[in-house]
Amino acid sequence: MTLTLLHTAEIHQRAFDALRDRIAPGETLRHVVRPDWLARSQAGVPDDVAAEIAQAVAGATGAVLCTCTTIGPAAEAAGALRVDWPMMQHAARSGGDVLMVYTLESTREPSLALLHRALDEAGQGAGQGADVHLLALTQFWPLFEAGERAAFEAAIAGGVRDAVRDIPGLGAVVLAQGSMAGAAGLLADLGIPVLASPELALACALAAR
Repeated sequence: MTLTLLHTAEIHQRAFDALRDRIAPGETLRHVVRPDWLARSQAGVPDDVAAEIAQAVAGATGAVLCTCTTIGPAAEAAGALRVDWPMMQHAARSGGDVLMVYTLESTREPSLALLHRALDEAGQGAGQGADVHLLALTQFWPLFEAGERAAFEAAIAGGVRDAVRDIPGLGAVVLAQGSMAGAAGLLADLGIPVLASPELALACALAAR
C-alpha cells in the first residue's frame, strides 16, 4: 500500500526517497509538494490552507505523513501523522530536560505544543520532571532557502554545541524541523541524544500502515 507524504519543499521529496531506499527499499511513496502551504501559514495555518490539506489527506490511498512542522497540526487534524510526533515521544522518554532547536519562527508554537503533549503523556510534563529549553537559530534559515545545505547544518551544529554547555541535565536535543536533520550527524560526539524527525517518522508511518 502507498504511503503519501505532504511536503512544503521539493528537497524533502528527495530526502525521503533516499531515506526509503536506505531503510525500506521497495516501499512506494507518493509525494505531494506544496511550498505555498508554508508560505501562507507563517502567521498560523489559515482556514483555506487547512481545507486544502484536509482534501489532500482525504484523497490519499492509505496512510499520510506530513513532513512540515508548521502545518503539522492541521494535517494531524485531518488524519495524517505528523513528522515530529515519534521524535517528540522519544525525547519525552529521555529522562532529562529537552533542548528544542528551531530555525523557522512559525515552527516554534506547534513544535513546542507537541513536545509538551509528549511529555505529559510520558508523565514528564510541567511540575513532573523535564523542563524544555528553547534555542532559536532563525538567523540561519536563509541558508536553507538558498540551498546552502552544508552551511545550514554546520551553523545549527555550532549553535547547539554552544547552547548545551550552559544547560546541565539535558536528556535530549530535538531538531524541530525535518530540514535540520543533517545537523544530527555533526553532533554524534555530543554525549546527548540529538533527535531528528525524518527517519523515526518514516519508520513509524510504514509500521503503522
